[in-house]
Amino acid sequence: MNRQAFVVIAEFQVKPGKIPAFLEAARDDAKHSVADEPGCRQFDVICPEGFDDMVVFYEVYDSRADFDAHLETPHLARFRDAFPPLIVEERPVRFSTRQYP
Repeated sequence: MNRQAFVVIAEFQVKPGKIPAFLEAARDDAKHSVADEPGCRQFDVICPEGFDDMVVFYEVYDSRADFDAHLETPHLARFRDAFPPLIVEERPVRFSTRQYP
């Protein structure tokens, strides 16, 4: 079985005081991605220690095509509408191929 997967890492610098609202929008996107998209294996919303204003998404899809399908979902549209006024910066999204597990 081929265990490779398409990995997406997105990072956001959130405005002071806006972390709760950002996390609410992020959790909605993550929850629906895993529940509603058969090709989404994992969607973690991470707050790195020592960076009070940073949120990282670690997303794992079966393929690039599954990620591309994610881009057309209503829950991502909700997130895209919600997050711009909550952030200082969205860093460039990184794409990778997971080799293990």
